[in-house]
Amino acid sequence: MSNATDTILARIRDLQEQLDAEFDRRREAFLYRLDNGRVIFDAEARRRQREMRVRLSDFLRNTRPMVVLTSPLIYSLIIPFVALDLMVTLYQRICFPIYRIQPVRRADFIRIDRHHLQYLNALQKLNCVYCGYSNGVIAYVQEVGGRTEAYWCPIKHAARVGAQHRYYAQFVDYGDAAGFQDGLEANRARIAPPAE
Repeated sequence: MSNATDTILARIRDLQEQLDAEFDRRREAFLYRLDNGRVIFDAEARRRQREMRVRLSDFLRNTRPMVVLTSPLIYSLIIPFVALDLMVTLYQRICFPIYRIQPVRRADFIRIDRHHLQYLNALQKLNCVYCGYSNGVIAYVQEVGGRTEAYWCPIKHAARVGAQHRYYAQFVDYGDAAGFQDGLEANRARIAPPAE
């Protein structure tokens, strides 16, 4: 990997830290804290949130009919999401120890916490649980897939890809036959430390 790539990755890490600091600052502004992963709002914040809740009947009355009619299609996707979640978890639990790949903590990707927001009505809370789970599963699967790809085939594609997992930038350049074996070993070492 080039020094330029290392420099860019370091800048990305710095920017991510800045973004996390901004999120922390916003958390303080909205009067909540995290205590062992549990969301704690102060009493005044909860009171103000309840005042801003849109009643379910008003929410439904202001929703376009086509949106309501498409909701069964959206909700039916929970079945493949759960199946994907189960299969990827099973795959990781069986295969990652054999390859010595560090396991992915599912809880780091799937967050179900928006239902604590008092300004959401019951349907909005259900939607937020659904989206938090579904998008969390996608992020979890991408991380498992990224580690798998880094172990088996850490080669960049010839053309640019739309979404890249965090290991992709360190992959061997497309067409770099001379660097492939060393790159393969370097990528494996990052995600699968050697046995002691």
